[in-house]
Amino acid sequence: MERVPPQLFNFSVGDNSELYTAILHAFAEANERLETSLSLDGLRERLRTVGWFGALDDADLTRALGSLRDWRLVDVIQSQTENYRTAAEYERRNLQYSLTKRGEAAFAGVQHALTVLASSGALQTAVLDAISDRLDELDRLLSGPPVSDRKIYTTLTELEAHLDALRTNTKQFNGELQRLLRADSADHSTFHEVKSATVAYLEEFLTNLDHRTEAIALGITRVEAHGTAHLQERALAGAELPPSTGDDAKADWLTHRRSRWAGLRAWFLPADGTQPRATDLHRVARRAIVTLLQVLDRISESRRRATSAVADFRELARWFASAPGDDDLHRLYSAAFGLGSARHAHLAHPDPEVISSSTAWDEAPPVPVSPLLRTAGRTEKISRTGQVRDVAAIRRERAARARVQRAELQRAWQELDTAGTVRLSAFTELDYATFERLLDLLGRALATTPEASGARRVTTSDGKVEMVLRMPPDQETATLRTPRGVFHGPDYVVAITAPGAADAREVETA
Repeated sequence: MERVPPQLFNFSVGDNSELYTAILHAFAEANERLETSLSLDGLRERLRTVGWFGALDDADLTRALGSLRDWRLVDVIQSQTENYRTAAEYERRNLQYSLTKRGEAAFAGVQHALTVLASSGALQTAVLDAISDRLDELDRLLSGPPVSDRKIYTTLTELEAHLDALRTNTKQFNGELQRLLRADSADHSTFHEVKSATVAYLEEFLTNLDHRTEAIALGITRVEAHGTAHLQERALAGAELPPSTGDDAKADWLTHRRSRWAGLRAWFLPADGTQPRATDLHRVARRAIVTLLQVLDRISESRRRATSAVADFRELARWFASAPGDDDLHRLYSAAFGLGSARHAHLAHPDPEVISSSTAWDEAPPVPVSPLLRTAGRTEKISRTGQVRDVAAIRRERAARARVQRAELQRAWQELDTAGTVRLSAFTELDYATFERLLDLLGRALATTPEASGARRVTTSDGKVEMVLRMPPDQETATLRTPRGVFHGPDYVVAITAPGAADAREVETA
């Protein structure tokens, strides 16, 4: 881990931090116009350009420049090209100030920090498409007619820029997403809208994400087939680096390109066989959708519950406190809690003559109470048992229907059994039920992955019927006629094996 040079960002803190930052901004604006150095008058003019209008005399400006020079952010030189008419003019215009490399880095760091604070991440499918397009373009440039090395360099630079945009936006969006998952807001309406929109945004991004990542991985494989070293050497030639005393600059440039390519592989096609980072992005997005939906459910539930139990009891207490009399308190209590007289008080003893009705309840023997009275509010009634329905006829009807269906199914499989390999056109005419079963087998076979031989194999759910389908060797079309219409399609080569079909043919032949 490289260490940041000491005192690099000292200018950004303290009482005069705004002045220091404005001075560095003024030098950066001058560099944009290819002015490498500024005098005091030129610096004062540039300060007004960048928005500094505070009172500032020469002593304060010189003192600020001295602090920046002590931090090695600004350098001072004597101008030998000017003509001075007076000693005062010499003192004022002789010294020229310019940014050092540290000064440029310090101001760039502050600008980047402010940019990150003001920016918001995004999941952009357009960036994934752009990465795939640049890889396809590199493949065409390396495999097609000879092209300029500059074209290779610019395409590779665009690819790296898109990768940087993907990484930066993804990291920022993931951070904002995690903060959103932890956030809470008193304005449930706005909060609900933001999270609902985020769920829709994530679902749209996940659409065809696997297809896009696979296309990028395939593009990486095609480019690497031409050799990444060859690609980077041509890009180095097209970069037109300035002359240097040694080969360190070129070696550093190639090392940086190799690390960027390794970063691209880490995202979509890791060399060590680990999971690509794009897969982690897919997993994080799906987990965030589930979490956001759970939060939305809680918000919706809180909306449906107008008040809490605590608020209800507090309101009830205020009603009790404002009741005019005891009778009103009793009525309010009964209405609020629903407690009345015991529901079993009307129950009598089996022999009312033994126990007088005037006997006190605490002196009378207990009366059995049915559990149904507590759960349903009523007692059992002993009545006649309901008549049991005779389902023998229904069972016979269902058994007969099942036998008919099995016979129809067996007949259909016997008609579809090919006793070998035939073309689909061999089934010239079929009844509609048999045609539906054939069409189902064809659809399931075409949905499977072909074997090494090119055949597609599929069986029915019970495993008794098997179809082996091969693509037609020609462009012939099969025509099948059914009572409900005519079917046209490719004349596939099929082999259907059904249980018992061979035995049935032998019986018919005998």
